[in-house]
Amino acid sequence: MALTNDIIQQKLQEKFGDAVTNFSQPYGMLTFEAPKEMNLKVMQFLYDDDQLAFRFLTDLCAVHFPDNKGNELAVVYHLHNLVENVRIRFRVFTSIDQPDVFTATQLFSSANWQERETYDFYGVNFVGHPNLKRILNVDEMDYFPMRKEFPLEDQVRIDKDDEMFGR
Repeated sequence: MALTNDIIQQKLQEKFGDAVTNFSQPYGMLTFEAPKEMNLKVMQFLYDDDQLAFRFLTDLCAVHFPDNKGNELAVVYHLHNLVENVRIRFRVFTSIDQPDVFTATQLFSSANWQERETYDFYGVNFVGHPNLKRILNVDEMDYFPMRKEFPLEDQVRIDKDDEMFGR
């Protein structure tokens, strides 16, 4: 029997009940959320279940939602069942004041560099990561550049003429 989004959702709800929420299928990809404390339990279940077999972490990234107080940062996991060629998107939300999420490096080796990049740009602290440090930005940087906390342009620049840019 082919693995469908309905089967995946049913198995997740049977295992975790109401803890797994906000199921949707944008562009046919099953997307759902769980509390950040359960990220490893959910991914371990998706990995271990013989029918689900999501054993490849395609991508791990973060998204900053500045207006979503208390859940400003979303950590997004894209998982892939290579046998059935099925992909899913799994999200956990965390506060920008305490951006702690458990590391997935013990389950997926590829999470190592992806979590480091996510830390580098968004400041998500992956608890238990073996070497969580900046990889693309300088160590002295005291902010996380992909957060939407800063204006896109420096409003006091004097090296540009607004008339040249049609303003």
